[in-house]
This record gives sequence, structure tokens and C-alpha cells, in this order.
Amino acid sequence: MRVVVYHKVACLVAALLWIGLLVNTAVATEEVVASGCSYDGRSLVINGKRELVFSGSIHYTRSQPDMWPDLLKKSREGGLNAISTYVFWNVHEPEPGKFDFSGQNDLAQFIKLAQKNGMFVILRVGPFIQAEWNHGGLPYWLREVPDMTFRTNNEPFKRHMEKFVSKVVDEMNKDKLFASQGGPIILFQIENEYNNVAATFKEEGTKYIHWAANMALNLSTGVPVIMCKQNDAPGAVIPTCNGRNCGDTYVPVHSAKPILWTENWTAQYRVFGDPPSQRSAEDLAFSVARFFARSGTMINYYMYHGGTNYGRTGAAFVTTRYYDEAPLDEYGLYKEPKWGHLKDLHHTLRLCRKGLLWGKSSVHSIGKDFEVRVYEKPDENICVAFLANANPKVDGSINFRGTSYYLPRHSISILPDCKTVVYNTQKVNAQHNARTFIVAKQTQQGNEWMMNQEPVPRYRETAVKAMEPLELFNMTKDRTDYLWYSTSFKIEDDDLPIRHDIRPVLQVSNLGHVMHAFVNGQYIGTGRGTKIEKSFVFQKPMELKTGLNHISLLNMMVGLPDSGAYMERRMAGVHTASIQGLNTGTLDLTTIGWGHQVGLAGEFFKIYEEEGISKVRWAPAVKNMPVTWYRRYFDAPEGTDPVALDLSSMGKGFMYVNGKPLGRYWVSYLSPLGKPSQSVYHMPRSFLKPKNNYLVIFEEHTGNPKDILIMTVKRDNICTFVSEQNPALSKSWSRKDGQLKTKGDDLSPAATLTCPDKKIINKVVFASFGNPLGMCGNFTAGSCHTPKAISLVEKLCVGKKSCTLPATGKDYDADAKCPGTASTLAVQAKCIKNKDKENN
Repeated sequence: MRVVVYHKVACLVAALLWIGLLVNTAVATEEVVASGCSYDGRSLVINGKRELVFSGSIHYTRSQPDMWPDLLKKSREGGLNAISTYVFWNVHEPEPGKFDFSGQNDLAQFIKLAQKNGMFVILRVGPFIQAEWNHGGLPYWLREVPDMTFRTNNEPFKRHMEKFVSKVVDEMNKDKLFASQGGPIILFQIENEYNNVAATFKEEGTKYIHWAANMALNLSTGVPVIMCKQNDAPGAVIPTCNGRNCGDTYVPVHSAKPILWTENWTAQYRVFGDPPSQRSAEDLAFSVARFFARSGTMINYYMYHGGTNYGRTGAAFVTTRYYDEAPLDEYGLYKEPKWGHLKDLHHTLRLCRKGLLWGKSSVHSIGKDFEVRVYEKPDENICVAFLANANPKVDGSINFRGTSYYLPRHSISILPDCKTVVYNTQKVNAQHNARTFIVAKQTQQGNEWMMNQEPVPRYRETAVKAMEPLELFNMTKDRTDYLWYSTSFKIEDDDLPIRHDIRPVLQVSNLGHVMHAFVNGQYIGTGRGTKIEKSFVFQKPMELKTGLNHISLLNMMVGLPDSGAYMERRMAGVHTASIQGLNTGTLDLTTIGWGHQVGLAGEFFKIYEEEGISKVRWAPAVKNMPVTWYRRYFDAPEGTDPVALDLSSMGKGFMYVNGKPLGRYWVSYLSPLGKPSQSVYHMPRSFLKPKNNYLVIFEEHTGNPKDILIMTVKRDNICTFVSEQNPALSKSWSRKDGQLKTKGDDLSPAATLTCPDKKIINKVVFASFGNPLGMCGNFTAGSCHTPKAISLVEKLCVGKKSCTLPATGKDYDADAKCPGTASTLAVQAKCIKNKDKENN
């Protein structure tokens, strides 16, 4: 066995684990590296060499297995050499001791596919993960374990946690997936952002973190253990940063441990009621360049592909779509320019590899907002420089080693040889694209919907009765979103208001999340909480009659909580109820006796599966019917493009296709901008058959199913917007014999256009060189425009999958100087299927 000693730091623990020796959590003074992964104070050490790691989060549970190969291939093409994923306890152990690692839950298969794509894996076991995932990944049954308190020095929790973590390690060991066995897993995360709850648990929390660290280090993984947002990570455990700007916010406290970034948020997850949330490619690139300039050596994008919260897997109020603004969107399509701009950045940082991993660093502050960071290794003639302008509004120039460099606002220029600007975070050479949704015409044929109204139960028809309303989570046990509360009461004629302008009002204080109210079988209204404040007070007028009256309240959760201390104590459902406005005063209904029905009749009969159709009566559909099941059949759209449902005409409810749960929809919950947070929903092709697909929608209050659209999703509109001031394409440079080399003689700015697989450029929709305005899909010519642009672009691009376009005035006969701006090339092109390639 070859042993390499690094004197700066050491992770003796990881190496000893690899050879099977007993381990404790003491920090070692030397590092022994055999094969696999360890670390020193500079970086991870993989197979005996320091490495820069570019990772992206892709969750196997948020995409379908048939999507995994394409997602991983595109990630590798984007310059990633690692994939990060959480491990989802509640999907793998839905019942105590009953494990599921099959199908969509086949974690080992997902990791093997990453390995086949030449990628490492960061395994974030948790097993508390948050992740905007139902219950933070913890199975519901944990709440019912006696004396249970989550995530503290609690023996029942630690016992079950250790059992599951050990099970995951055993599953990985079966296929030799840890780096110490020649597999791709290089890091193993235990716990997750514990500092968010540490103050609550105090000393018991500290004991728990040390226990978790010891437990993880003593497992047979042979790879380093990490804890994110845990600066006091015990022993050999590496603390890591999560956030948007770890290059500015993270303060390392362990010189013997590398600076790692486990979550760089590529946008922001969204909850129902949120306005759109975006993060520009330029800002994201700035944060990454800043981090590597300040000694970081591993970055993980959260998320690189967000995917879909299928079924009931999203946490409280989280939308079904997850991180659609990631470099790969919800459907797995390239989101440009984010994907391409980061790809160029990864290539550039690899050109800086030797300097970043072995060079001596120095910092030069130039005024308030300007900074130069240099990494040098003089004996090998290696020099890397990062020139930064942190001012968010003002461009500027700096002099570095006798040369003046222009720095746009909020940008970093990377000079892999301390001379040549290969990349600037604000100058985007990557192409742009625009997503379009196309109605699949064949799916509109025979658009015949049938409906079945969910029965509204009365008190005497319910199975579980109690004097007061029972708590929702405890009743549903995370098997359904829905719980009916029903009560009945009698009133006399004298109880009713005499004045015609006064009506009785139903008032319900509710702990969350949503409630639809029915009085004598008639829907009277809906109340809801929010992500920030789950509880609410419902008040609606109603009509009562002399004699017996019935109140039925359909309560629901929109996902279990996923964060905070004492999650096991959270509650939902009806708290108190009363009727106001009666002649005899307020009638308190809270303690008069309540019946409870868990779930819906349609769920019980499984009418979302074809086998359940005959168990209820169906009639031709009409719109705006509360608590109603709708169904229809449709043929799958032609081709291979992703498929989506436009539910703009609906309110709130649940979707199924061919018995598969697509997830929750909530179009009626509008953001402050007056639009729904999500109206289009992913319907995976793997769920569909060529013909006669069975679509079922459960609508809770109002909607028109006949206006639901089945669409295909494309990113066939591709664009470029490149200035004469941009650096040449990053792929123009390479490293050879340790030195920066150019590929070819022309280092002028250029633009590229590339169609998705099996497609070619069919048409140039717009082309202008000068000072064009707008964005992809909405370009217009400015005051300075050269007519030659469109003919030249057509000549170079039409009929090809990819083309490279010059971005300098001489190529377009552009003599005029556009006042106030550098000359810019803007192009929009349209891609279509390459029929010749398709036939092959």
C-alpha cells in the first residue's frame, strides 16, 4: 500500500476506517491517504490528489428513473464532476423496519449512474434533511414512538436514527459505492443545519451533535464526514457552508479542514402564495468565483435540477414544482444562460487548478470595492488572479501588474495566467433560451369529462366521534391530506335573527392549513393559513333552518412541517367553532360532539385508478362544483418532449394519471402580484401510455375541467446576446504542460448557438449587430443596426445543430459606433427536429 503524508492537516480517521481499524473522533495531526477520499487544509484529497469539486444537487425522489441518465449526462456536460443528493428516510422506511430501495427509491442505482458518468457523489444522509420535503424526511411513525423528541439527546430518536443510517451504509457497502471501496461516494453528511435549532436544545443539543458525529465516524464508510452550517463540527467532521454568498459570509474556524460549500442556492424554493423567485446567472457565477478566490475548493449547487414534489411529498405549503430556476429546469431541460455560463466558469476554474490547490495566496485591496486575489507557485511559473469589483452599481477599472483591466459592476474577472481575462462573471457568452408550452392538439380530441361529487358526511355517518374536534395530524397519520369534521345541532325558530339584514355567521379558529365549510350540505366558503402563519380564523355568513342543522368542515394539510425544533409537537385542524348572530347569542359548538372521517370516499374506493371507476356513479361534468372528482381519457402527445398540465381553470386539489399521484395543485391561491404561484404541472412521460390515459382531478372548491390543457414543453427558442467587450469563448483556452494555451489564433469575442439533441436550427427569427434591446423571445433593433447581420447568421447557422458567430463589428461591416454602449450581437433562432437523424 502506497502511503502519502501531508503535513498541513490530517484526517487519519478516514484512512484508518478504510483499512478497517477502530476509530475515535480525535483530530489527527497527520493524514494518511491510500485510495478513496480524505482531506487536508486546502481541499479534498481523492485517490491521493487534491481536487476541485464542482457538484450539483439532484434528488432521485424528485425525478423519475427514466430521467436520471439524461439529468446526469447534462450535469456532466455542464462541467460538474460530482452529484449531491439527500437520502429520504420517510420514503425508504415508511413503516418501522420495512425498507424500500426500489424503483424511484433505488438510491444505489442512481449513484451507479452517476459513477458511469464519471462523477463523484456527496451522500447527505441526514437523516433529518429539511429540503422542503414532507416532515424534513422524517417518517411520520417517529412521532408515535413513546417519549420521542426529534434531533436532541433523546434515546428513542438516536436509536431509530442510528438504525436507519446504518441501513443506508449497508446498502451502499453491498455495491461497494464508497470511495474507499473504489466507488463514487466521497463525502457523507450527518445531520443538517443543526445550528437553526441548537439554541433550543442547549447542552442536550451539543451532546446530540457529538453523538451523531461519533456515530457517523464509526460507520464503515472510509470517507470524510461533513456537517453543514456547523462551525463547531466535532473531531474530524468537516463543517460546510450553506447560503447564497459563502465567499463573503463564511468564516472558517478550522485551518486543518478545507472550505466547502454544500448549498449555493441557484434560486429560491417557492411556496403557494409566493411571487416568482429568480437568481441571475451573473450573480450566481459571481458568488462561485468569489468563493474559489477566497480559498474555497468545493461548490455544490442547490439545486442543479429541482424536479417535482410528486404526490404528497412537498413540505408545508411548498409548491409541487421545485427549484424550476435551476440550471436544469423542472422538466430536465437546459435553462440558459445559467447552465452554459456556469459551464464556462467551471472550465475556467479548472484552468486555475494548480494555483488554487498548491499556490500561495495573497490579497490586495484597491479602494473600497475592488480586490485582487492571487495564487502563485513561482517554481512552476503558475499564477492565477481574481480581479473583483463588488460595487453593485458602478463599473470601474484597476491596474494590475502594469495592465489596466475593465471590471463591470458586481463582477469578477478570472486570469488563469495573471495576464489573460478568460472569464468575467458579468459577461455572458453562453446562449439564452426561452421555454414554450404547446397545446397537444390530439389530447383535446374527445375532451369529455365525467364527474362524481364527494359525499359531504354528517355527524351520524362518521366513524370516529369525540366531544371536541380532534387534532388533524394525529388523525390522518400522513396517509391523506384530508379530514372531515362534522357536527349537528338543533335551533328553535326564536333563535334565528328576526331582521332580514342579519344572518348567522360560522366562526372557526383553525390551526391550519386549509378548510372548506359546508352547512346543510351547501358549500359556504374556504379559509386558509400561510407558510408563515398556518393558523387562521374562518368567518362566513350562512343560512340555518329551524330544527336540525349540519356543519361539515373539510380540513386539510398541505404537507407536514420540515424545519424547526419540536416538529413532533406541531398540530393542525379545527380548534374551536361557534355560531354568531343568533337571537340567543353566540352558540359554542366546540364541545357539543364531533364526528371525524379520515380521508375521502374517492380515496377509499381508489377511483383515481381505473379499477375503481365502477365503485361510484359518474355523470357528465359541470363546472364550479365543490369537492368533486373529475375524470377523462386522453392519448399521449406525440414525440418525446416533456408533458405538462395547465390547470389555470381550476382552484385547489389533487391530480392523478393512470393511478399515479402527480401532486397537489393550488391555482386559486394568488401571490401579491395577483397570479398563482404555479398553474402548470409536470406529468412525466413514464406515467403515460400511448393511448387511453386515465386522468383524474379532485377539485376542492371551484373549477372548470373542460379548460384544462395538456401541453408539451420545449426550449427550442435559442438566443445569444454577446458584446465586443466580452472575452473570447472560454473553450478557446486549455492547459498544457502547466501553462495556459490558446486553441487557434483568433481570440475575438464570439457567440454560439446549439439546439437540443436531435434538433437543428431551422430559422433565424431575429439578428442584429449594434445596440439591440430586449431579451430572448422579445428582441428589437436599437438605433444602431447592421442589415448584414441576419444574412450572415442564416449562412452560418441554418440547417446545423450548432454554430459559432463572430461578435465584432468588422464581420458585420459595422462602421458606426453605437453611442453609450459597446456593439452587441443579438440573435434569436428556432430549432426543429432533425428528421434525417430521427429516421436513423
